[in-house]
Amino acid sequence: MDKYLSAIKENICSICVDSTEKGNCTLNEKEVCAVQYFLPQIVDVVHSLDSEYLDDYYNELKDNVCKECRAAESEGNCYLREDSNCSLDRYFSLIVETIKKVDAGQMSN
Repeated sequence: MDKYLSAIKENICSICVDSTEKGNCTLNEKEVCAVQYFLPQIVDVVHSLDSEYLDDYYNELKDNVCKECRAAESEGNCYLREDSNCSLDRYFSLIVETIKKVDAGQMSN
């Protein structure tokens, strides 16, 4: 998991709206980064599919990861996602791309 976390920090944290210009996270101790918290499940979702369609991965993510999030409601709504405040939702395409690049050996991490 370390190689994925390292690549995520380099490629996603560095541009995240919840980070400083140097890529350091600005979330406080009461907040949790969904990307880091759910990283093992996210990697499992990406590994469970072989699709050229990002929507397939996104639907699998919502079915298997988002339902575990404390921000999710029983009807599938999420106040974080609806406010564009979920890092996992906001950067999902880049996260999938990063995981695939790590798997293909295209990243040195």
